[in-house]
Amino acid sequence: QVLLVESGGGLVQAGGSLRLSCVASGRTFNNFAMGWFRQAPGKEREFVAAISYSGSNIYYADSVKGRFTISRDNAKNTLYLHMNSLKPEDTAVYYCASGPRRDYFSTYDYWGQGTQVTVSS
Repeated sequence: QVLLVESGGGLVQAGGSLRLSCVASGRTFNNFAMGWFRQAPGKEREFVAAISYSGSNIYYADSVKGRFTISRDNAKNTLYLHMNSLKPEDTAVYYCASGPRRDYFSTYDYWGQGTQVTVSS
């Protein structure tokens, strides 16, 4: 299996930036694509961004396009999400995921525990 551990969440003012990290361990030899999802209070989990193993294929939700950047460092088995121009609407628990099942936008095989991002207005 794959174990995922997120970090980097916290409290930031609107317009600020945060960088989330997700360290993967386990069966990383499968060269999984990875993604970020988030779940805001009272809302359903939503897709944020995804990246192929090589980094050549990247997808973003429209709500974060132009503000967030997904990247990965395979030598460190680490996935990143650089978040700029944060808005209160970005407040959510952010989860990293590995191993998309059918596509990059929905179900993955492995999930991290989540890290809280709170954007104040």
